[in-house]
Amino acid sequence: MKKIVITGANGQLGTEIRMASGALPSFEFLYTDYDTLDITDEGALEGFLERECPAFLVNCAAYTAVDRAEQEPAAAKELNARAPGLLARCCLTTGTRLIHISTDYVFDGCQCRPYTEEDPVSPLGVYGHTKREGEINALLNPQTLIIRTSWLYSRFGANFVKTMIRLGNEKPAVKVVFDQTGSPTCAADLAGAILKIIALSDHDPGSWIPGIYHYSNEGVCSWYDFALAIHRAAGISCRVDPVESKDFVTLASRPHYSVLNKARIKSVYGLTIPHWLESLEKTVTEIKTR
Repeated sequence: MKKIVITGANGQLGTEIRMASGALPSFEFLYTDYDTLDITDEGALEGFLERECPAFLVNCAAYTAVDRAEQEPAAAKELNARAPGLLARCCLTTGTRLIHISTDYVFDGCQCRPYTEEDPVSPLGVYGHTKREGEINALLNPQTLIIRTSWLYSRFGANFVKTMIRLGNEKPAVKVVFDQTGSPTCAADLAGAILKIIALSDHDPGSWIPGIYHYSNEGVCSWYDFALAIHRAAGISCRVDPVESKDFVTLASRPHYSVLNKARIKSVYGLTIPHWLESLEKTVTEIKTR
């Protein structure tokens, strides 16, 4: 039986892939995280991949604490920049097809139209810089497929949706920035897209087209709009007050506009992507019933 390795398997995306893995019954899934496989340890990584010889590896592992990365740049660089290069090199040796997850934070947000894969990158902070370096290192393996995503959330783990639900139930009002625009991504939708790409590529190896792709849910909103929609879906009456980014100081700068153009991934892999409101309502219902 062919194998698929998931790194960072205990995070939001890794957990959603685990939940959706029944869609590929002909594969054995191997779920790893930092406690079972240190992807910054080249020797351990080589030994693991040579022993298991997976057909695919999906790298969901990342240092995602955007503000803390400003204070811990070495840790962010190790996991976000160096590890993807090790994975790419080891996957090239074993003939494993690598899917690496990246971010909209590789862009500076100064554009006013959705970013394509060809647009110049210009990260603003440590997180974005290390993720971009990770892309470069991962692409040293010419068979690597990179998926940039944005505003990821899930029924699992810590994320903006769950935070807004918690705060909405605890406080009479919350403040949310309205001058940062993007597209939320339901991790369950992204997990499904990844498994469809794998299924298609396994059925027809020639359909595997490496390179960089963008994936987020359809539609556009600000964080303020997103918060309003979360509370509406959850039946929460907490007031949401819009504020400017300059009034909500963080260690790391965020792109003011990071909408991703998904035309390439939809065309190449025949994906249909749900609107963010549709996926949000499903996720909030699942969170409320857990």
